[in-house]
Amino acid sequence: MPTYNFHNETTKEDFEDFFTTSSSKDEFLEQNSHIRQTPSLFAYTGDHLMGVGPKVDGGFTENMQRIAEAHPGSPLASRYGTNETNKKKKVRNILSKHNISVK
Repeated sequence: MPTYNFHNETTKEDFEDFFTTSSSKDEFLEQNSHIRQTPSLFAYTGDHLMGVGPKVDGGFTENMQRIAEAHPGSPLASRYGTNETNKKKKVRNILSKHNISVK
């Protein structure tokens, strides 16, 4: 249930309350004209702080590696790697420098 922040104009008190529906919150505000809703910060959950992405489990990484092996010239392959030999990687790099596409 969403939690809302309110301010009581008569007592100058800030408080929070939760309502099951937005219509019940609207009814509450209509019945109490001395109370107004105040903006609140959104609830943040996750690991995206200061450029640090979320941690992924090994199964996800393995799946990405499997997909990268099927598409060796893709950006996904450059990120997760492939089982290509060094010789194939060097040939692919040289061909990409000369804008020659290899499948």
